Amino acid sequence: MKPNLITKITLCGLLLNGIYVNAQKTNLEVNIANTITKIQPTMYGAFFEDINFAADGGLYAEMIKNRSFEFETPLMGWKQPNSDKHSFNEQSGIATTIKVLENKTNPNFCRVLVNNDKGFEMINEGFRGMGIKKDARYNLSLKAANHNGAIKKIIIQFIDRNKKVLGETIIVPTATDWQSYSAQFTATQTEAKAQLKITFEGTGTIDLDMISLFPEDTWKNRKNGLRKDIVQLLYDMKPGFLRFPGGCIVEGRTLAQRYQWKKTVGDVDKRETLINRWNTEFDHKPAPDYFQTFGLGFFEYFQLSEDLGAQPLPILSCGMACQFNTGELVPMDELDPYVQDALDLIEFANGGIETPWGRIRSEMGHPKPFNLKLIGVGNEQWGPQYIERFKVFEKAIKSKYPKMTIVSGAGPFPEGDYFDYGMQELKKLNAEIVDEHYYKNPQWFRENATRYDKYDRKGPKVFAGEYAAQSVAIASPDNKNNWECAFSEAAFMTGLERNAEVVNLTSYAPLMAHEEAWQWTPDLLWFNNLEAYGSANYYVQKLFSTNKGTDLIAITKDGKPVIGQNNLFASAVKDVNTKEVIVKLVNTAATAQEVNLDLKGSKLASKGTVITLTSPNLQDENSFANPKKISPTENELKLKGEKAKMNLPAYSVTVLKIMLK
Repeated sequence: MKPNLITKITLCGLLLNGIYVNAQKTNLEVNIANTITKIQPTMYGAFFEDINFAADGGLYAEMIKNRSFEFETPLMGWKQPNSDKHSFNEQSGIATTIKVLENKTNPNFCRVLVNNDKGFEMINEGFRGMGIKKDARYNLSLKAANHNGAIKKIIIQFIDRNKKVLGETIIVPTATDWQSYSAQFTATQTEAKAQLKITFEGTGTIDLDMISLFPEDTWKNRKNGLRKDIVQLLYDMKPGFLRFPGGCIVEGRTLAQRYQWKKTVGDVDKRETLINRWNTEFDHKPAPDYFQTFGLGFFEYFQLSEDLGAQPLPILSCGMACQFNTGELVPMDELDPYVQDALDLIEFANGGIETPWGRIRSEMGHPKPFNLKLIGVGNEQWGPQYIERFKVFEKAIKSKYPKMTIVSGAGPFPEGDYFDYGMQELKKLNAEIVDEHYYKNPQWFRENATRYDKYDRKGPKVFAGEYAAQSVAIASPDNKNNWECAFSEAAFMTGLERNAEVVNLTSYAPLMAHEEAWQWTPDLLWFNNLEAYGSANYYVQKLFSTNKGTDLIAITKDGKPVIGQNNLFASAVKDVNTKEVIVKLVNTAATAQEVNLDLKGSKLASKGTVITLTSPNLQDENSFANPKKISPTENELKLKGEKAKMNLPAYSVTVLKIMLK
């Protein structure tokens, strides 16, 4: 392929480097009348994992790092520029942390000794800085115990790298015992790398905890909520489901470090901080300051699913730590608490307010059930140990909640011994949905558009739960969200859609990454402290998700599916709600293609809409500098009766939408 050819597309050919050649011509037939199968509402969804600082420092809009002093190094994220722990600090003061063991979930607090209020200051660095916007308001809250009333004021300021003040507020700590305080202040200019400076008026000792800062402008204006611009990008995808809280993060490096949902609900300041399993996973991108405060917990995930109009799909530990790490197993005779966690989660989501966990949900502000229908047991475990544990979970869940659909896993790879064994055993168990993962090169995605053509229609349904084309290699820090990866995924997705009878759920992974704090690439969304944008892959996912239709119909070339002949891939659906026929076409060739569509079986409007996603260079990417470099364009197409003539640019994803009469 020649990725940098400048093409000029005409109706019957194209100009390549000054040489005029005919475009490839292909005749396709679309059978509108016959529905092959229904497209599931969950066909295209979103998979959230707290990797790449996706939760704290990302989707969860908290701006203070280590707000409750619970990181392994209790003052990580906090600086005292005028203090020295090997000095009496007579001209400043010093902050230290104290652990109160009886407070099991939030034992640490910060004790500040102010010797000279003109000299002492504390500064929080945020998550690679704090993004503040001119004239935007920010809500600060903290807990303080002001011993003997010695401290008269707590002064809070935004500062830039030159110590210039960019906004200020004051809290007067009136109580000697612990009390909560709040204040609001406005940023005076936009700054991506602001920090929060705290100083005091008065001398003496004051205790501080849960120092928290959020923008006022959050998603749905929820106080201390989610980052609006990131959620908007998710909302615009119209995902059919939201899988959470992740993949490997569910398992933990050890069982003690697994994700435990019960520790993530209730009062935010009582949720126990835990090291993030991606903290030390990759030598190429260590993240020693990566922890989970669980301000974004299971209640918030369910609430977000509801906001997005997506079915919630929680994934729970099956009693196996990540097999790429320790692979620690809970003994079978000690599995009951893990199973009970699953049963209690269903009660938390769906139970009446008279039930113990339903009451907790109601007290958190959601009396109505979340209508949970899907639950996942384990992430990508493999081997006999997983199967024997899955059996226990399945029996217990089905006994109490027979209508609950259970998602099982087939391991981390799309082929090989682990996969073959898992699929064989899960079929024996009549598993309902099996989660398959594939991180492969772009060519693999193009070559595997037929992956599900021969899957047993009576066997388990498929959840393509994690996939992304890797431009270099799995887990390489050099992977890019380039256009070749994106259109190759689109080619593969036509195969997923064409096999909607088997494939019921699909999601790209990972979902998002901080520009400076990522561990894994590629990612669907990228954000920094001020902005967020969708990759080319995002626009592919969005095109499919917002045009998924309700009924699968056939699109063929010479009576056969369009699976890469002449580098062309296609799928077609109709939508009985919007009364549209929708055709998806992916041209993976370096030259344009002319396609003649014969749309049979229904009367059509005389005009249609063509949405095109294309770029001339395989290596092109979206970026903060050019966030919509690769993004959809819309044009009108005139039909001649049942015929539609289309020109597909080189390296393109095209969606044709025509109203049914």
